[in-house]
Amino acid sequence: MAPTIVRDGAFRLFFFSREEPRMHIHVAHPHGEAKFWLQPSLTLANHIGLSKQELADAERVVTRHLEEIINAWHRHFGG
Repeated sequence: MAPTIVRDGAFRLFFFSREEPRMHIHVAHPHGEAKFWLQPSLTLANHIGLSKQELADAERVVTRHLEEIINAWHRHFGG
């Protein structure tokens, strides 16, 4: 299960339900995907297919929705 948390422009932000416990978000885009760690600070974990500009845009989207993402993480995974 991969619940969508946010859709913002060409980006879809989501979690995988049965993945590692460290807080993170996946970002899908028509050209590729990225994964960002959310704690202790927002950090790019990995990516594939995205240009530098698309990665920067993805990070801005995550930053813009960070509180919403963290709240959704706690609702979905508990804690």
